[in-house]
Amino acid sequence: MKVGYKVWIDNDGKAFGEGPYQVLKRIEETGSLHKAALDLNMSYRKAWLMIQAIEKRLGFPLLDRKVGGVSGGGSNITPEGKKFLKSYEGFRQDVKTVLEKTFKKYFKENR
Repeated sequence: MKVGYKVWIDNDGKAFGEGPYQVLKRIEETGSLHKAALDLNMSYRKAWLMIQAIEKRLGFPLLDRKVGGVSGGGSNITPEGKKFLKSYEGFRQDVKTVLEKTFKKYFKENR
């Protein structure tokens, strides 16, 4: 047995969770929202609308966008976005640690 869970940040509605985290990490790796969406089997439109909704709920931009052209476009995570990602990663790890410890306390030690 193991514990399963979903955790997200809420700000007048779901603002950020695992899905958006994965999209931003792929953008960080590829430099492109389009490539990130393709890698995650998501439409560009869905990814774009998700990022816009998250930025609205969080109150700050996550991406710096460059419109395509001869050299092509791209997306980079803003400094605020990088700081938020780092905080989310720490939060996510702490939640995992606490939940696993609590699960073990109630289910592994009683067997």
